[in-house]
Amino acid sequence: MKKNTVTEGSEKKSAVSDVGAWAMNVVSSVGIIMANKQLMSPSGYAFSFATTLTGFHFAVTALVGLISNATGYSASKHVPIWELLWFSIVANMSITGMNLSLMLNSVGFYQISKLSMIPVVCIMEWLLHGKNYSKEVKMAVIVVVVGVGVCTVTDVKVNLKGLLCASIAVLSTSLQQISIGSLQKKYSIGSFELLSKTAPIQALSLLLFGPFVDYYLNGQFILNYKLSSAAIVFILLSCSLAVFCNVSQYLCIGRFSAVSFQVLGHMKTVCVLTLGWLLFDSELTLKNILGMAIAVIGMIIYSWAVEVEKQANSKASHKDSLTEEDIRLLKENVETATAKDIELGQSKA
Repeated sequence: MKKNTVTEGSEKKSAVSDVGAWAMNVVSSVGIIMANKQLMSPSGYAFSFATTLTGFHFAVTALVGLISNATGYSASKHVPIWELLWFSIVANMSITGMNLSLMLNSVGFYQISKLSMIPVVCIMEWLLHGKNYSKEVKMAVIVVVVGVGVCTVTDVKVNLKGLLCASIAVLSTSLQQISIGSLQKKYSIGSFELLSKTAPIQALSLLLFGPFVDYYLNGQFILNYKLSSAAIVFILLSCSLAVFCNVSQYLCIGRFSAVSFQVLGHMKTVCVLTLGWLLFDSELTLKNILGMAIAVIGMIIYSWAVEVEKQANSKASHKDSLTEEDIRLLKENVETATAKDIELGQSKA
């Protein structure tokens, strides 16, 4: 009875921390999009240096990690440097590829490429980790993709350069999200510890090469930008939100799976569209509302399907595994049966 109570208590705590991690990711991600919209839009402060700004984000994240390690808040575990470098290269390819894809492609094709990450992650997890998905999960994924597609995809124009950049962005982003979970499990390392190890490498490389990437994207060099006090405030706000966004992303992928992160992540798309309509006078059409409704239904179906899959897996593992108590009882039964057989043999003799 005590064992069941402890298990239920730990499950409730785990559920609360899962919700907390996900809520932090949604709030920080939507918040950073709103802050960056004001910072980077021509009607705002026209700071159009997305790659360099991401370098600032990782620099602040690295600083927070350094302070955390120095104060003993988090312990540092060993991860081979080549794995950290490989992960950082993949993550930076993801960031650069996304920025180039947004520049070279229409908004419609950019959104389609982002939607394609869900099936790409599924295929990669199947190839790399032999993971299979139930029919219910596959159905839910399709519903979410259709819903988000309806509310976000508009014109779709494709060109060769744009297609190449989008493909690199999708593959590298999917691989990065799978790698976060696998590295955490492989080295038994916490999400913040892993982030504090990779953030300095990403910050250094993005701050070195980011200004040149941004110059290629918009024809302006960051040193020519005139900083105002208001723009500095929004850069600091963006960097602060980025710390929470980065930490919560690692937390979520460590707790859930890369597919769950992608599917539930489209809730952020719904939030961004709604807040854009409320705060920035963005147009919200019947098509947007219909798409958001379908996407939310898909997310509910996905959550239900994942829960059903978990219960089925736990039942299967319960049947396949014996507890210490079961083994003890079996031994007692065998010993009792053997003693009875001996007694019967003696009485017959």
